[in-house]
Amino acid sequence: MVVSVNRDVVRITVCELPHEPNALALAWGALCEHTERHAPDLVLLPEFAMVEALWQDERFDGERWCAAQSLSNEWLARLPELHAEYVVGTRPATADGWRFNQGYVWSAAGGVAPLRSKFFLPNEPGSWEAGWFDRGDPEFPAFQAGALTFGLNICTELWAVETYAPYAARGVQVILSPRATSRTTTRKWLSAGVVAAVRSGAFCVSSNRVDPTGACGGVGWIISPDGDILASTTPDAPFATVSIDLSASAAARDSYPRYVFGAKDV
Repeated sequence: MVVSVNRDVVRITVCELPHEPNALALAWGALCEHTERHAPDLVLLPEFAMVEALWQDERFDGERWCAAQSLSNEWLARLPELHAEYVVGTRPATADGWRFNQGYVWSAAGGVAPLRSKFFLPNEPGSWEAGWFDRGDPEFPAFQAGALTFGLNICTELWAVETYAPYAARGVQVILSPRATSRTTTRKWLSAGVVAAVRSGAFCVSSNRVDPTGACGGVGWIISPDGDILASTTPDAPFATVSIDLSASAAARDSYPRYVFGAKDV
């Protein structure tokens, strides 16, 4: 599959999305209009997009889990409405009795395919993920979407700085990070995104949930390998699309600070 006519340039869309049905219906329509107009090759959705943030409640509820899975599957069937070659996000998934926050990639040619599942799970008020999910995959491999090589660090995993040197060695061009982070913590999360980009020599790309309480505070971003913020979303502009030059990632891995640590020899 070809991501774009120029295989060195990929158009990526980031967003901030609510999950409340009425707000989501309006936001989804606007996002589809944006993607139809800007023709991205890849759209990154927030963590657990379109379904409720189950982990905000400490007690696991099997009925709510099943309802979230059903709703997520309904929305996955609508991903062609985004007019993109690829869509990446996370979803509730059950396998052999284990419950996961599972990354996926949807493609126009192949439908939905699982990626890795979230391994690092917080367990504190407002983020009782360890009670809702089982630990997923401890490995952080490189994935392919046409010409694009990407890694997947789901929300908290953006702080897994030990993954960035191996990404550089594997030639990862983009780190995708679907998030569900609060409004009050935006500054430190953005700092983590800058570190991820600079240390790995890859673009750091993130989309976030948003809700009226501020428990999830929006702000999606696209950050260059040099740590420059190329785009970020706001309540007034909740979607952003940027053309990124994949060759910039290869050049970055030969430059400071990556070469100091032997980026290609990990």
